[in-house]
Amino acid sequence: MTQLPQFTRALLHPRYWFTWLGIALLYVLVLLPYPLLYRFGCGLGRLAMRFMTRRVAVARRNLELCFPEMPEAEREAMVGRNFESVGMGLIETGMAWFWPDWRINKWFQVSGLEHIAKAHQESKGVLLIGMHFLTLELGARIFGIHNPGIGVYRPNDNALLDWLQTWGRMRSNKSMLDRKDLKGMIRALKNGDIIWYAPDHDYGPKSSVFVPFFGVEKAASTKGSYLLIRSGQPAVIPFVPRRLPHGRGYEMVILPAEENVPLDDESATAARMNKIVEHGVLMAPEQYMWLHRRFKTRPAGEPSLY
Repeated sequence: MTQLPQFTRALLHPRYWFTWLGIALLYVLVLLPYPLLYRFGCGLGRLAMRFMTRRVAVARRNLELCFPEMPEAEREAMVGRNFESVGMGLIETGMAWFWPDWRINKWFQVSGLEHIAKAHQESKGVLLIGMHFLTLELGARIFGIHNPGIGVYRPNDNALLDWLQTWGRMRSNKSMLDRKDLKGMIRALKNGDIIWYAPDHDYGPKSSVFVPFFGVEKAASTKGSYLLIRSGQPAVIPFVPRRLPHGRGYEMVILPAEENVPLDDESATAARMNKIVEHGVLMAPEQYMWLHRRFKTRPAGEPSLY
C-alpha cells in the first residue's frame, strides 16, 4: 500500500527554505494573466537552452534516433520549440497546483469525455494512458476536474516537493499510487477506478522488455502494462493534453478505447502500448519530454545510444 506524504513541521526546517522561496515565487508568478505567462515560459525555455547543454544534447539525440528521416534543420527547430515547452512546463506546474478550477476551465477545451462515460457504463475500470508531455501536471489537473481518478507517480527525493506534488495532484483527483504498487493499481481497476498511467519511460532492465519505439528497434519498455491489463481487465483509453499555439490555451483530447490489446506475452503488450504512445506523441511532438534519456537501458552487450 502506498503511503502518501503528509505535511509535517519537519518541512519547515531551514534546509527547505530555498525550496519554499521557489514555491512562493512560482505561486506569485502564476497570478499573472495567461498570455504573459505564455511569453515568459517560452522565453525561459529558450534561455534554459544556454545552460542545460547536456539536456539539449539528449533531446537532439532522441529526435535523431526516433525520426532519422527528418531533415536536420527541422530537428533543430523542433529542439528549440521543445525547450520553449520545457519553460512552459514549469509555469504549467504552478498553474496546475495553484490555479482555481474556474481559471483552469477558462483556458481548456476538452473532447472525448464520452469514452470515459462508456467505460463506466460497462462497469469497467479505466487505464488512462498518458504520455510524458511537458503539460502532464496541467493535463492531470483538468482530467481530474471532469473525472477524478488515481495518479501513478515516482516519489520525489525532496520531501517538500514530494508533499507539494501530491497535494497539487490531489486537488482534483482521488489519490496517488507509487509506480511500483502494481497490486494497488490492479485493485483500483477492479473496483472501477481510473488509473492515470504513463508507460513511456525507461524503468531499467529488470522491469523491461525490448520492443520498437519510433526509430529505435530495441527500446526498453515496461512489463507493467501486461500485468495491469491482464489482471485488471480495464478499458484502455489514451489521452493527450496539448498546448495550443500563440497562447490560445489548451485542449485535452481523450481518444477512443483501444480494443483487443494483445496479451500473448509482455513483449506483445509493450509493443502495442508503444504504438499507442507514438500516436499520442505525434499529436504534439514538440511538447514531449525529449530531454529524458529514454533509451539509456540497452540489451546486454549493446553499446549506449548516448
